[in-house]
Amino acid sequence: MKSLILFLSLLTLQCLRATSRVCHVDDLAGLLAFKSGITDDPSGLLDSWNGTDCCSWFGVTCLSNDRVTSLWLTGQPERPDGYLSGTISPSLAKLRDLDGLYLMNLRNITGKFPVWLYGLPSLLFVYLGNNRLSGPLPVDIGKLGTQLDVLSLAGNRFTGSIPASLSQLTGLTQLNLAGNLITGKFPIGIGSLRNLTQLQLHNNQLSQPIPEIFSSIHQLRFLNLSHNKFSGKIPNSISSLSSTLAFLELGHNSLAGQIPSFLGNFQTLDTLDLSHNNFTGPVPKTFSNLTKIFNLDLSHNSLSDPFPVMNVKGIESLDLSNNNFHLGKIPNWVTLSPIIYSLKLAKCGIKINLTNWKPKETYFYDFIDLSENQISGSPIPLLNRTEYLVGFRAAGNRLSFDLGKLKFAGTVKDLDLSRNLVFGGVPNSVAGLEKLDLSRNSLCGKLPPTKFPASAFVGNKCLCGSPLPACK
Repeated sequence: MKSLILFLSLLTLQCLRATSRVCHVDDLAGLLAFKSGITDDPSGLLDSWNGTDCCSWFGVTCLSNDRVTSLWLTGQPERPDGYLSGTISPSLAKLRDLDGLYLMNLRNITGKFPVWLYGLPSLLFVYLGNNRLSGPLPVDIGKLGTQLDVLSLAGNRFTGSIPASLSQLTGLTQLNLAGNLITGKFPIGIGSLRNLTQLQLHNNQLSQPIPEIFSSIHQLRFLNLSHNKFSGKIPNSISSLSSTLAFLELGHNSLAGQIPSFLGNFQTLDTLDLSHNNFTGPVPKTFSNLTKIFNLDLSHNSLSDPFPVMNVKGIESLDLSNNNFHLGKIPNWVTLSPIIYSLKLAKCGIKINLTNWKPKETYFYDFIDLSENQISGSPIPLLNRTEYLVGFRAAGNRLSFDLGKLKFAGTVKDLDLSRNLVFGGVPNSVAGLEKLDLSRNSLCGKLPPTKFPASAFVGNKCLCGSPLPACK
């Protein structure tokens, strides 16, 4: 009996020791210094950071002995108080076994790039996205080491050019510098990062032609260079990625020339965005080979006929707007798609009676833009079949129907039927919209109370009431 009591006592003592573990003194000091650099924590992210067992604190992980191996603190963008204010203390360099630093979406973290990260030999993952870090990226950023797997600095305020020493980070699989104020040209040294699977430099101010460096990055699956100032043609070396690349986003640049036919050979392409550039000529016939593409955006270029017949099994999102196409009708491969949710064919030379257009599936549609075509008939059969529609735009057509018979899905927020032949009265349901333009139609009667300006209703047959002149 005494032996049993002694055994239980020893077991209890061992359990108490395990649950009252004390983390390494250096790690404790580094984390407490970080906490002291935080000036505002309205959501209480660091409320548990008390006592000496830092391995039990929120966001702190210890995987070996008593040493901290990762620090993970992320804000909540949907919550007004989901942020931290302050700076990143260099005392975090005391966390010698740290392999992952994840300080994301904290929004009010300021300061320069933390060069003290150079002293962490086990560092694999650096995620500092969506904060307010600023200043130039350090010229010696390559000192982060060849072991580094991910460098994500998106959504900050970094300036200057991309340092050439970045090419020394040969272990990188993901590089994300998107959403900063980075200028200069695309560094040729990125071609040395042969293990890259994701390269995201979008939403910066990079310029000049994109260099021919992609033949050495064979594993690249995500390439996003959109919303920059790149000029010239699409590099031929991108053709070497035909078996791996799933996302190619080059929209909102100043790229020119014809779309290269090799893009039709990309076997795994999911998303292709070439919108808002200066591309000319026809879309390559090879695009008929893109059987797995889900999202295609070629809008706002100077592309011309003929448009190839696509053999895609189910397009999700399509935007061909504002080119020089004369499609005549909505393509069958669009009409037959069972999963389409966004269709934008503004100014595409479409001449159909919308009443007779019978898409295979309308359930998933959330946005339709058929503006500036020669479409007649009524959208009522189409719109009354939608469940989640948010926006419908068909300005500048020949639609003719009684607006009062249109049933608005509860999700609709944006409606533009301006410059058509719409008649009848304006229903009360328009009051729940966020955007509305019914100008220049044949509508009549007293307007219901709404928040919209007179410009949303002008040019009709006999509408009256605020914000138009009073009814007589």
